[in-house]
Amino acid sequence: MPQTKPPQPGPARPPTAAAFREALGQFPTGVTIVTAAGADRLVGMTVNSFASVSLDPPLVLWSVAKATASFAAFMAADAYAVHFLNAGQSDLAMRFAGRIDDKFAGLDHGPGVTGAPVLAGVEPLLECRVWARHDGGDHMILVGEVVSIRTREHKPLLFHAGVLRPVDEVDLG
Repeated sequence: MPQTKPPQPGPARPPTAAAFREALGQFPTGVTIVTAAGADRLVGMTVNSFASVSLDPPLVLWSVAKATASFAAFMAADAYAVHFLNAGQSDLAMRFAGRIDDKFAGLDHGPGVTGAPVLAGVEPLLECRVWARHDGGDHMILVGEVVSIRTREHKPLLFHAGVLRPVDEVDLG
């Protein structure tokens, strides 16, 4: 039986911030918007650090940078909503990734079952109550218990190699 050689990996590099970011960019992730009601304003941000944790109880996690302007509001909130973006919502992703003061201006939204703002037409949607917060270096990891779910089939928006793109445009070859 012929022996096959495994593919040769790229050159090893120290884990600098740039090298780490480049490596992580090769892992395609879904794109979400997480929203919460802060003490004095609504907050929201585009997030790709979302993952499931547990089925029983239903838990999910995401992480927020400590340096972000909405960090204190997310830390003070006891609930949040996770909106899964579809392939046609890259403009919405960029809006919530930007540094504008009122990201909700002109958008159809209202309070969900937890009080966190829910964006109209952005589903699937998970509404969560904060279960735990864990220090994660320059980020805080938020674990939430899912208390309400809305689902809809859709073609997801992905983040890959530093670009937002529909799932069928990601070349994994």
